[in-house]
Amino acid sequence: MFLGEYQPNITEGSRLALPKKLREQIRGDELVLSKGFEKCIFVYDKEDWVVEANKQVENPISDSKTRDLKRYMYAGAVESTIDAQGRIVLPNSLREYADISKRTSVIGAGDHIEIWDLNNWKERLEKISREISA
Repeated sequence: MFLGEYQPNITEGSRLALPKKLREQIRGDELVLSKGFEKCIFVYDKEDWVVEANKQVENPISDSKTRDLKRYMYAGAVESTIDAQGRIVLPNSLREYADISKRTSVIGAGDHIEIWDLNNWKERLEKISREISA
């Protein structure tokens, strides 16, 4: 289970060092990165991505929301690997989608990891806090 919040910076070559505590939860070195909701990047262990993808395959293609979710999930997804230094390369298309420049917040979200622009994460977290408190 992915837990915690970390603030690694993007380095040269759009590389991001995954925090060790999160990296230790990943089986192997293969990942799938995709567009997340609310302008973040989802990071799935390859095996977990297959499980999540299979859930979507079971939904009927005749349903328009199912079709749109599949398009959203798969069109922006890319396979990636963790290098020897524990880094991943963030594709420009996903960085642009999530408005990520250099400063990030990498959070454990249970079954996946999310990568946020640091300021966007702070704003989102504040909104979540207000909604929970209301």
